[in-house]
Amino acid sequence: MSQKVIVYTQETCPPCFAEKEWLKSNSIEFEERDIRQNPKFMDEVIELGASATPVTVIDSDGIRQVVMGFKEEELKKILSL
Repeated sequence: MSQKVIVYTQETCPPCFAEKEWLKSNSIEFEERDIRQNPKFMDEVIELGASATPVTVIDSDGIRQVVMGFKEEELKKILSL
């Protein structure tokens, strides 16, 4: 199974910090994209229809799923944990 996880974050976001720690504790590799460090990342989040962080994009075997906010149960299901 091929899987890529991207987490859009910002420095002042407690749920972002919690999600990153949760992903690390579950040995899930992810790419962090700080929307305050790169305007392109902010544009990507807006295109996804989000108005807050974290936003998690999971591409798994050609299927793309987007999770708005840190929703542990939803992430567990998508990531098969």
